Amino acid sequence: MAVDVKKFRTCQDTGFCRRNRRAIPPRRSLDPASLEVAENGVIRGLVAGGTSGGAPPLQLEVALYESGVARVRITEAAAPNQKPRFNPLRFDAYVNGAPVAAANAAGLLHFEQRKRDGAQGERALPGDAGDAPPADADVPQAHSGKEVIDYGEDGKAVYADGTHESDSQHRQDPGLGEERFDGHVDTKPFGATSVGMDVWFPGSQELYGIPEHAASMALKATTGDGASYSDPYRLYTLDVFEYELDVPMALYGAIPLAVSHGAGGTAAAFWWNPSETFVDGGKGVRWLSESGVVDLMILPGPTPADMFKQYMLLTGAPAMPPHFSVAFHQCRWNYRDEADVAAVDAGFEAEDIPYDVLWLDIEHTDGKRYFTWDKTHFPDPITMQASVENKLAAHGRKMVTIVDPHIKRDDGFYIHKKATALGHYIKDHTGKDFDGWCWSGSSSYLDFTAPEVRQWWAEQFTLENYKGSTRSLHIWNDMNEPSVFNGPEVSMRKDCLSRAGVEHREWHNIYGMYMHRATAEGVQARGLETRPSDPARGFVLSRSFGPGTQRWGPIWTGDNKASWEHLRIATPMLLSISIAGVPFAGADVGGFFGDPSPELFTRWMQAGAYQPFFRSHAHHDSKRREPWVFGVPWTSRIRAAIMARYALLPYWYTLFAQAHSDGMPPMRALWIQYPTDAATFAMDDQWLVGADLLVKPVTTSGASTVEVYFPGADQGTLWYDVDTLEVQRASTHLQQVNAPVDKIPVYQRGGSIIPKQMRLRRSSALMRADPYTLVIALDGAGAAEGTLYLDDGESFDYTTDQGHALRRFTYANGTLSATGVSGLYQPGNAIERIVIIGMVTEPTAITAGDEQLDFRWMQATSELVIRKPGVLVASDFVLRVRS
Repeated sequence: MAVDVKKFRTCQDTGFCRRNRRAIPPRRSLDPASLEVAENGVIRGLVAGGTSGGAPPLQLEVALYESGVARVRITEAAAPNQKPRFNPLRFDAYVNGAPVAAANAAGLLHFEQRKRDGAQGERALPGDAGDAPPADADVPQAHSGKEVIDYGEDGKAVYADGTHESDSQHRQDPGLGEERFDGHVDTKPFGATSVGMDVWFPGSQELYGIPEHAASMALKATTGDGASYSDPYRLYTLDVFEYELDVPMALYGAIPLAVSHGAGGTAAAFWWNPSETFVDGGKGVRWLSESGVVDLMILPGPTPADMFKQYMLLTGAPAMPPHFSVAFHQCRWNYRDEADVAAVDAGFEAEDIPYDVLWLDIEHTDGKRYFTWDKTHFPDPITMQASVENKLAAHGRKMVTIVDPHIKRDDGFYIHKKATALGHYIKDHTGKDFDGWCWSGSSSYLDFTAPEVRQWWAEQFTLENYKGSTRSLHIWNDMNEPSVFNGPEVSMRKDCLSRAGVEHREWHNIYGMYMHRATAEGVQARGLETRPSDPARGFVLSRSFGPGTQRWGPIWTGDNKASWEHLRIATPMLLSISIAGVPFAGADVGGFFGDPSPELFTRWMQAGAYQPFFRSHAHHDSKRREPWVFGVPWTSRIRAAIMARYALLPYWYTLFAQAHSDGMPPMRALWIQYPTDAATFAMDDQWLVGADLLVKPVTTSGASTVEVYFPGADQGTLWYDVDTLEVQRASTHLQQVNAPVDKIPVYQRGGSIIPKQMRLRRSSALMRADPYTLVIALDGAGAAEGTLYLDDGESFDYTTDQGHALRRFTYANGTLSATGVSGLYQPGNAIERIVIIGMVTEPTAITAGDEQLDFRWMQATSELVIRKPGVLVASDFVLRVRS
C-alpha cells in the first residue's frame, strides 16, 4: 500500500493556480487621496486596477501592532466612480532602517472579485447553482452504472459485484467556472475568486515554514532556472497515507507562515487565508489562494526569538501541557479488548519500562460510533481505566480514546440524532445534510466553524454524556482534515456549506483546528459538573492543524511508514512544524505502516525520545511491536531510550513552560540558537532540545558512526557527550563520532545546567515527589547557568504566583547559587545529586554555609559528584567548591 498521487491535485490540475501562477496581473495602485487614519491608528485607503474592467476599487487597511507586526488587509468594497491619481502599491517593513520584507514588491497582487449579474448582487448565491449537478453526483460515468457499496481510505469505490474502481482518472476541465477532477465536480457557484500577493525578503538566505510537507526544512525554489520543484508548495489539509518524500504536495496540516532568515536577521510573513493555497518560494514567497481576502502580516523580528513571540501574540500562546503528556505514549490500531490492555500494561511492568498513556483506536467503539464502547470487548471501561487490578490510574497512567469528526448516520445513535435535530451538520450545496463515507460508513460532519456547534460538541465530553469515561481518559482527533473516502481528494466537496451559508472552500484549512479546539475545551471542562473547584488540564492530539493549533494541544505528522527514509524525514518535518509555531509535535515512532526491523525500531525510539511528542503507534496489519517484542538485546536498548526521556522530563517540562511564555519551541533548528552561523541555516539532520542538548539521530541501517556539526566555534563552545562525558569543541567542520546501536549521539552544551530526575518509576506521576539531579556542564571559563520550571503538572494553578515557580541556577567562580525568577510554588523535592563536568582540578572542599559536603572526584572524566547537598529544589542556596 502506498499513496496514489493521481488522487491529489497539482497546480496544473487546479484552475486558480494554473491560471494565475504564470500570469503577470495588471498593476494595482493606491489612491493617495483616499488615505485616512482612523482613531485607532488603522490606515485606510482604496486600491484600483485589476483583472475586471469596471470592477470597484478594493478597500485597504494597514495596522501596526505594538509587537512590531504590520498587517495589510485588502477586501472587496464598493466605492464612488472616480479618476484619482495613483501610486504603485507596495509595502516595506524596516528594522533599524534596514528593509526586512516587502509586500507586493514584484507587483503580483491579484484579486479576482466575485462575479456579479451586472446591476445588483453576486451571481449565484449559495445553494442556487443553476444547472450544476447535484452534490452526490460524482459524474455518473465515473462508475459506469455500477452500484457503490463502500469506499476505501484511498477514495476508490468498492462495487456490489466485488470489483474496485480502477486507476483511470477524470482529470479536471479547464476554465474559470465549474471544474472536474477524478470523477468529481466542483460547481463553483461564485466563479473565480482567487487572491494572491508576493513578499520579498531582502536579506534572506533561507526560507522555512508553511508546513505540512514531507520535505526539507529549508524551502526549495519552485521557480526560475535553479528550481528544485516544478510545482509550488500546496497548503490544503488532506488525508495522505504513506506519503511520498521530498515533494511539495499537501499533507494533514496547513500553516501559511513563511519565515526568512539570514545573517542579518529573521523576519516572517503570515498569510491569513484558510482556503486552498499554493506557495512559490525563492528569495521570497508568492501566495496564491483560491478565495478569501488578502490578509498579510509582516513579522519583522529581527531575532528568531522576536519572531516566535510576534507570531505567538498573533495566533495565541501554546498550551501548557499536563505533565504526563510529555512522557511516553503506547498506541496501536487496535488493542483488542480489556484483556489485551491488561496484558500490555503487565508487559511494561514485567520489563521495568515506564510509560504514561495507553491508547485505543477506532475498534474500541460500538460500530465506529464515537463516544461509545464495544461492550463485547470493553464491557467495563471505567474499571479498565481506574481499578487497582488493571493498574492504569493506580500507577498514575492515563488512557486515550479516538473521536473522529465523521458521525455515523444511524437514527439510533444519540449523537447523530441530536446533531440532526439541532441542524449542526455541514450541508451540501442543495441545503441537505452532507453525506460522505468514512470509517463509520455513511457519515455526516459537524460544522465546527459555528461557535454553538463547538459548544455542543464540548458538552459531549462530560462524564454524564460520555458514558464509560473518567477524568483520566483523554482524547485523540483523527481524520479531521476532514477525510471523506468518497470525496474529491479523499476530502469534502468545496461547494458544501457551513451553517452560515459559507462554502467549504473558504475555511477548509481550519476545519481540523476548530474540531481540535472544541474537543480541547470539552476535555478541559469535563468533570467540573462534579468537581467545579478542581479543573484539570486536558490532553487532545489532532492530526490536522492550522494557525492557532498550538493553543489546544499536540499534533503528529500522520500516517508514516516503517522505513529508514521516513525516520530520516521526521526531523525536517518536525523542525518545520516547530518553526511555524506548533511546539508540541511528533512522528509515529517505528512508522505507522509496515514492520520495522529491530534496528530501525530501536533507532527510531532513540530519536523519538528527544522529540516533543513521544508516541509509538502502528497499523492493525503491522506486527506487534511493544518495547519487549524484539527480545534480547533490543529490549534493553529500547528501555534505555525511554528511560532517557523520563530522566529529562524536568528539562522538557521547563522548555514547554518557556514555549507557553514566549513561543520558543523545545525542538529547535540550529540556526535559531546560532543565527549568524551560515552552516546551520539549511541543516535539518540534527537539532537542539532547548539551547542545551544537541541531538544527531542515526538514520542509516548498519551505521556505527555519524558526522556531527558542533556549533558555536566563534564562541569556543564545548559539547559534552551525555554518556561518556567526552568533550567536543565546536568547529566549522563536521566531526565523526561513534554511534553503536545502543547509543544516540547527544551532547550537553558547556555553560548549561540541566535538571534531571534519575529514579526509575512506572510513570511520570510517580516521579512527582522524587529528588532532582543538577548536571552542570562548564564552559571554557568554568561557568554555567540553567533554569527549572515547577508546578503541580495537572491544574491551572500555574497561572497564579502561588501555583508555579521558575528557578535559576548559576555556577561561576566555584560558587553554585539558586534563586527564584518568578512564582512562589514550594514543592518539597530535594536535590539529591549535583554533577559538575569539565572540572580541571580536584576540589579540596565543598561547603553549604558552614557544613562540609561529601563529594567524589573522577579525574579520568573531569567529573565531580556532590551527593545529598541537603537543599530543596525550590529554595535559595549557595554552595562553594574550593580548590
